[in-house]
Amino acid sequence: QVQLVEFGGGLVQPGGSLRLSCAASGSISSVYTMGWYRQALGQQRELVAVVTSDGTTNYADSVKGRFTISRDNAKNTVYLQMNSLKPEDTAVYYCNADVRPSGWLRRHTYWGQGTQVTVSS
Repeated sequence: QVQLVEFGGGLVQPGGSLRLSCAASGSISSVYTMGWYRQALGQQRELVAVVTSDGTTNYADSVKGRFTISRDNAKNTVYLQMNSLKPEDTAVYYCNADVRPSGWLRRHTYWGQGTQVTVSS
């Protein structure tokens, strides 16, 4: 059983910063691409940022220059540093990871439970 557990959401004023973290746990053989998605109320879930196992990153245009994704492969953990937050960044943020569980031949995509980020004065 593989689980993704997220930490770090909350309420922040416009222009502020938050750091999200997500740890993959369980019987894991390999962790591949990890990333963050978000879903605002009444909107579809959208990509925020992803990072491959070798450190290659990709960002949504709306967060480039403000958000930074990173990972610690030894801890199977991905981080999202969010700076210069705007009200339009308000959403539930979901962690995502492609994982090959121990004893399995194929990788599967797992999701965290989501953490609320609210940017408001």
